[in-house]
Amino acid sequence: MSLKPFLACIQCGKTYQADENIYLCGVCGSLLEVRLEGLEELAGRVGRDVWGGRDRTMWRYREVLPNFSHVISLREGGTPLYEAAAAARWAGVRKLFVKYEGLNPTGSFKDRGMSVGVSKAVQLRKKIVVCASTGNTASSMAAYAAAAGLKAVVVVPRSGVAVGKLFQTILHGAEVAEVSEGFDKALQAVINTPMGADTYILNSVNPWRIEGQKTAAYELWDDLRDLDIYLSIPVGNCGNISAYWKGFKELQTLGLTDSLPRLVAVQAEGASPFVDMVLSGSDTLKPMEKPSTIASAIRIGRPVNWRKALRAVRESEGLAEKVGDSLILEAQKVLASLVGVGVEPASAASLAGVKKLVEKGVIDRDATVVCVATGHALKDPNPEILTHQMRQPSRSIEDVLKSLLSS
Repeated sequence: MSLKPFLACIQCGKTYQADENIYLCGVCGSLLEVRLEGLEELAGRVGRDVWGGRDRTMWRYREVLPNFSHVISLREGGTPLYEAAAAARWAGVRKLFVKYEGLNPTGSFKDRGMSVGVSKAVQLRKKIVVCASTGNTASSMAAYAAAAGLKAVVVVPRSGVAVGKLFQTILHGAEVAEVSEGFDKALQAVINTPMGADTYILNSVNPWRIEGQKTAAYELWDDLRDLDIYLSIPVGNCGNISAYWKGFKELQTLGLTDSLPRLVAVQAEGASPFVDMVLSGSDTLKPMEKPSTIASAIRIGRPVNWRKALRAVRESEGLAEKVGDSLILEAQKVLASLVGVGVEPASAASLAGVKKLVEKGVIDRDATVVCVATGHALKDPNPEILTHQMRQPSRSIEDVLKSLLSS
């Protein structure tokens, strides 16, 4: 059964046809979301019996994804869920899992959204795709554009983009434009630049991106069975946390789960406008003009999806916390050296946030937690991080072995 998608404004409810080339509501200017007409009619017709026998990519859940005549896929999704006992002990909880999105084709969760977004661009007969990025979005879009035979244009800050991500972007053939300031200025440049009919924006203002990213929620349901958990997610532009919640709510509509996670939104202290809003109880985001954190992927001061994310956190009775760079890097080291999972700093924020909330007594020590690791360690191999993680002075092999044998 193929469901008919349509677009709806998250504020005023105005609806639009799925084939309209539109990013914002024409009535109130708010963001749009994809909705699936007749989703509830799938109840009892899909589930593990249907999906379990298919290839473990995100397209195994095709009944709840847009129906494209030509899907652009690099076998994204199907990422592992690791039980991380050592990380659980470090954070102070009974059980902790890591959803490792770094094993997507370009090394980050962005591939889920790009598979759908670029497939939509092909369906709309676009020739050029465009995005602003701190790195992961750019490298993902470039790869999927290459697979689709489209031209890619990315707009990045002149400084602060991880070299690994920029290298990927260029390697996949994208054209790179620069702005003098951070991601927020780059996104403004993309949104404010007149785009021709052949051009398609693929930042998370594009609601089709969220449709791909929601599939991670389906995978967690598939792997865990019981969703009575805390789900800790790094937050930058606020799209991913809202995508997870969309997926969980769909699972509930389908009658596939009675329990839903409590979402935990984690930002870096130097880039925390969303967390500050949640903690203050406000309904209005106050942007940060000069966000600063070593976690470049979440160095965003004006998250465009904040309304969707706020709805997700509140509906899930969720939490929000901000963590310092030193704790982020400590969590990164824990995941790599004690669990064997190498993640970029932004990913480690999810674990750092759990530790801080446990120490504050907000998350119970008997809780089960899933931390989303959004990107691979090799995404962000900048010298500052390397210097921090290699604190010990140069030593000979004899000295190293001696210290290990005596410990």
